[in-house]
Amino acid sequence: MISKLLRVKPMSMLTHEAGEQGEHTLKRSLGAVNLVTLGIGAVIGAGIFVLTGQAAALYAGPAVALSFVLAGITCAFAGLCYAEFASIIPIAGSAYTYGYATLGEFVAWIIGWDLVLEYAFGASTVASGWSGYFNSLMQQFGVHIPPQLTASTGTQLVFYQNQWGPVMSLPPGVSDAGLPHVTAAFNLVAMAIVMVITVILVIGIKESANFNSAIVFIKLSVVAIFLVVGGYFLIRHPDLARTNWHPFVPPKDAAGNFGWGGISKGASRIFFAYIGFDAVSTAAQEAKKPQRDMPIGILGSLLICTILYILVSLVLTGLVSYTRLNVGAPVALGIDATGVSWGSLLVKIGAVFGLATVMLVMLLGQTRVFYSMSKDGLLWKWASAIHPKFRTPWITTIVFGIFAALFPAFLPIGRLADLVNIGTLLAFTIVCAGVWVLRVRHPELHRPFKTPLVPLVPILGMGSAIFLMSRLAAITWEVMIGWLILGLIIYFGYSMGHSKVQKLAKAQVAD
Repeated sequence: MISKLLRVKPMSMLTHEAGEQGEHTLKRSLGAVNLVTLGIGAVIGAGIFVLTGQAAALYAGPAVALSFVLAGITCAFAGLCYAEFASIIPIAGSAYTYGYATLGEFVAWIIGWDLVLEYAFGASTVASGWSGYFNSLMQQFGVHIPPQLTASTGTQLVFYQNQWGPVMSLPPGVSDAGLPHVTAAFNLVAMAIVMVITVILVIGIKESANFNSAIVFIKLSVVAIFLVVGGYFLIRHPDLARTNWHPFVPPKDAAGNFGWGGISKGASRIFFAYIGFDAVSTAAQEAKKPQRDMPIGILGSLLICTILYILVSLVLTGLVSYTRLNVGAPVALGIDATGVSWGSLLVKIGAVFGLATVMLVMLLGQTRVFYSMSKDGLLWKWASAIHPKFRTPWITTIVFGIFAALFPAFLPIGRLADLVNIGTLLAFTIVCAGVWVLRVRHPELHRPFKTPLVPLVPILGMGSAIFLMSRLAAITWEVMIGWLILGLIIYFGYSMGHSKVQKLAKAQVAD
């Protein structure tokens, strides 16, 4: 029984799949620039526009910049391992495929099932954030969507300064007593954007990548404007920065946040922001020259985004006291402090475009993992059905698009970012372990890109990821364990009996 669980997918089978062509295979249409922008499209979004302010206000203070450094170092170790795998095994599936090739089918199933949760619920989380920015932008233009349709079920909304918003968004000292109140029924806005993104993904990966590249340019321009305007303002008002950055590491509070320990807590909470470069590896089977372009896409997007996160967090906490940043649009609050009247409008437009690309990349990554698992026989055949015209896994895309649209519409998902974080960190741990195992088992393999200092880099990658996982809330672990139990029921009830690797092993024994 144990030997069956630990059966690996032969490298010969992976090589054969990577070379498949025809109308029933994914179309290779992405170059290095597409892959870099694909990663940036996922990384520059919720992290900059939402999570930076929350991590500063609740966990790390101005030292949230160091949280991004810590998270970026952990990602760098994992990114080097991802790059080696992607150059050897240029097919869809990401950490799932890499685990299958090195650590066995059971581990591959766990990480694949984990990635399904990570991407689908991650897209739902971002959809809620997108809804908030879009609604705020529309109200700034005088367009008022019925507030009952703009937030998840049960959310309390108030009308303040000619805008509907959550009660918690009111400025300090402002009471909701006497203000018009509404209880949200469901988030129609979030549902609508997920369905639009789903249609784009069904139409085709090339069209999706071009759409993503155009929007990445827009939101990077917005981030650059924020850095230039905010940085120039701080240069002219150095006393403001000195006041807001002091103390840079706030003292520990009663909840155990802030202090030096708050930096690692902040890093574990913002890890959601780094899911993008992992999503790059899920598109390996659609890259034109994967051996060359995948490492460029993974490491290039990681480097660019880490630098931007550090700069934005420093400017943001310099402009506004970290104690005021636990709001839905912290960057807009920051640029408002400069007195640039058009800044808030521009940031909201950038957030609307930016968060849309995050959803696109997350739903793209989720469907490609499901596609790979179905091709291996571990999931039902419909999950790998390719549309004859669009050459995309259209049924999987539609099914999970519907699920991803329903979650933010009806469910309060405040803890969902933590759940996505633990999934990402678990994937990183398995990929780092897999590179080490593959170096031992198959040292003869041609590696267009080689992770340096093996086994030191994989060990550091595993250790740092496990450490950040330990800093997450207990409820996160409980939900993850529950999801994995459901996955194990499917694995032992269906997957083992339909696995191509298991069938191949039986055929070899029979011969």
